[in-house]
Amino acid sequence: MDRLAFNAAAAINEMRTGRQMTTNELANVATPGFKRSFESAMMTLKVQGAGFESRLQPQAFSSDNINMKPGVIIKTGRDLDVAMDDQTVMGVTAPNGELAFTRRGDLKMNSNGVLELGTGALVRGQNGGPITIPPGFFVKINKDGSVFATNPAQAGVAAPVLIDKILLRDASQVSLERREDGLYKVVGKPTNEDIPVTGKLATLTPETLEGSNVNAMEVMVKLMDQSRSFEMQVNVIKQNKDVDESGGSMMRASS
Repeated sequence: MDRLAFNAAAAINEMRTGRQMTTNELANVATPGFKRSFESAMMTLKVQGAGFESRLQPQAFSSDNINMKPGVIIKTGRDLDVAMDDQTVMGVTAPNGELAFTRRGDLKMNSNGVLELGTGALVRGQNGGPITIPPGFFVKINKDGSVFATNPAQAGVAAPVLIDKILLRDASQVSLERREDGLYKVVGKPTNEDIPVTGKLATLTPETLEGSNVNAMEVMVKLMDQSRSFEMQVNVIKQNKDVDESGGSMMRASS
């Protein structure tokens, strides 16, 4: 009976990774540019220690690899909204100062005129530095990531001035994984490492936002299925306890 309870407890523990991923996806259904992760995989490991070597234990493995399936493109008409095309990702500065990447495109200017994401991460220019907009200037972003600013106070027809170019990379030749801060990095590479430039042009679509690629209905059904599986394993442990108590009572009565 101890083996039955052990197996049920192990199953509950290994389902935790899947539940965490599902809950995170459900919480980010409405987050612009959010990408779901690939499913976690189950592997069988041999249990080390005293006893027979035939004891095997299932264990869930997940590196939070990003599923780059595109989300729905939403036309907003806002000058600072951008949606990454194809496998394009945008370079930003992570909270710890490292280079990281994202698909989120709800840009804004902070109080210092620096271009940043809705989360506060600074958008990087083509040389790796922040993009600063002069006070009071109107901003326009081109398909190649070029950031132009126009002075509304200038007499006549004001000519747009090139401020910088957003750091864009094509991620079609690499696999990405989610960092602890929610941004992306290349799988198997150190944090702060850039994505190699390929021959494919990395572009974006201005005045639009990419929605999450999470299917809310699918995730809700998946979460309910995981909850039922959890309840089943808990019931197995409870029933195992009842059987043990009944067996103990019978042994005491017979003695």
